[in-house]
Amino acid sequence: DDQLLRQELAEQLEDQGDLIAEQAGDLAAGRALAAEGRAGLIILDVELPDGDGRAFASVLRDDGVAAPIIMLTGRKGEEDTIMALDNGANDYVEKPVKFNVLLARIRAHLRSHEASEDAVFKIGAYDFRPGAKTLTDSTGKRIRLTDKETAILKYLYRSGPKAVGRDELLKEVWGYNAAVTTHTLETHIYRLRQKIEADAQAPRLLLTETGGYRLQP
Repeated sequence: DDQLLRQELAEQLEDQGDLIAEQAGDLAAGRALAAEGRAGLIILDVELPDGDGRAFASVLRDDGVAAPIIMLTGRKGEEDTIMALDNGANDYVEKPVKFNVLLARIRAHLRSHEASEDAVFKIGAYDFRPGAKTLTDSTGKRIRLTDKETAILKYLYRSGPKAVGRDELLKEVWGYNAAVTTHTLETHIYRLRQKIEADAQAPRLLLTETGGYRLQP
């Protein structure tokens, strides 16, 4: 609920280059954002204008939100920690906290969640499960993905509306392997479009931008 702290934290997260921060100053706005299904992780204050964040964690879980929840609070005490964790939070961080410590916790929870079977992200009409390496459409039809296809979709999804350059995507998916070229990436993009697009020649989900690619959710 502290606007200055919230904005500063959002700016620091976005300065990392691979994270996008959406802000909400109360539980109603937070619930609306969570309902969009794009949150990879939720940082939740304890004391908010319209309720208790610890109880709200349980509401989010009842709504089907599977993303990790980190409680951020000025309160101290074992009872508060237990209540937050029992209500569905994954972590309980006391303020003041050093940003690098919070960032390390965020990345640890993101890695763990994205590798789990519980992680589900919406891509167009598909439910994307990185842990299972699958896309499932509204009819229940399942599309199997390779490791690289999964990594490409996951990185593009986390980049949101921002186009990702080919070199950046190569580095993130293949690492620093000098033998891998942009042709390899383009081949994977081509095969991925064959799997997920209704018309691979006129893609509506996996779009080509100047110098790179982006997902249109």
